Amino acid sequence: MLYWLEGLGVKVPSLFFYASTRMIFATIFGLGLTIILGPVFIKKLYELKIGHTVRVSDVAALAGQYQKSKSVPSMGGILFITTVLVSGFIWMDFSSPFTVILFLAMIWMGLIGFIDDLAKIKRGKSFGISGRLKFSLQVLFSLLLSLYLFSPMVTDSIKGIRPPLAKEKMEGGTMKRLTTKEYASHYYIPFCKKPIVVSGIGIILAILLTLFVITGSTNAVNLTDGLDGLAAGLALFVAFVLAIVAFLSNNMAISSYLNILYIEGSGEIAIFLCALMGALLGFLWFNGYPAELFMGDTGSLALGAILGVSAVLLRREFLYAIVGGVFVMETLSVILQVLSFKYRGGKRIFLCAPIHHHFQMKGWHEMKVVIRLWMIGLLLALIGLASLKVQ
Repeated sequence: MLYWLEGLGVKVPSLFFYASTRMIFATIFGLGLTIILGPVFIKKLYELKIGHTVRVSDVAALAGQYQKSKSVPSMGGILFITTVLVSGFIWMDFSSPFTVILFLAMIWMGLIGFIDDLAKIKRGKSFGISGRLKFSLQVLFSLLLSLYLFSPMVTDSIKGIRPPLAKEKMEGGTMKRLTTKEYASHYYIPFCKKPIVVSGIGIILAILLTLFVITGSTNAVNLTDGLDGLAAGLALFVAFVLAIVAFLSNNMAISSYLNILYIEGSGEIAIFLCALMGALLGFLWFNGYPAELFMGDTGSLALGAILGVSAVLLRREFLYAIVGGVFVMETLSVILQVLSFKYRGGKRIFLCAPIHHHFQMKGWHEMKVVIRLWMIGLLLALIGLASLKVQ
């Protein structure tokens, strides 16, 4: 909106065009708007009788604990998705490809979750649309993004949106400009100085990795969203680290000093993530134990997609695997449980999966599980930040 106002001849102070300023205001705006709209939104959901569907009803020990949650409204993701999009609309530059990609990712995945939540409410069960359909739609978005990043014909043919511009530090300190395809072919490993560069047949593997990161992140956050405040709190840590990386990557001098990829306009990613952080903080106001509102698949799918897409755009997929380690752990616990049950004659590794339910089954209070997993998430975030300097 700022750039639109400037185009209309409205005098906007230059201070508001700095990425750091817009990051701060996007955070404050996202937080304030979520807290203001929250009570009205919750009241409306109660009127519509959009309750929470218990996903562990097949485990008697946990089903009893979750009976109280049935009356709590779900689909709360609509609240923070709305505030993030409004905040982004005000503070972001829509001529940037990153702005458009992040908006599309949140809307696309949010709609998938919204349709799924509606189907659950209509059926009164813990499942909505088929898993195959959900996964196919996630893969489709990932493929379209890969096509944009790895196909120059597609990237350069989109009018009105400048293609991503990146520069890599070479021997001797000079900065080499990269094409969009070259930028997308660079992979940065935490604690390692030089990137892994793929080409030729390796591009196919790069596209598969993009699919894996985005769809994996989307579903990992969805699996983690099972306790009051758990997924939102962990996502805050991940968003913070990725926002820092995006901000540093937007400054040529700092990126050169830290020996990280310079990505022109990556400040827009930082602004979007800051808007998300503010909205998540506001959401936690209502989602903290005991929760007044759940995000549902509407929120968890959109949230996971944004984190995954941001990591891909910043070329920090492997950093995300560290910082989002709790999401990885939750997903692996489900995979291992399924494989064990299938190939070990019905034997289980965990008392219940995802692993946060395992700890509940061991007698831990819900908030103890959440706080301890938050602590692990914070530690992993600090390790991720350290990797930017320790190379």
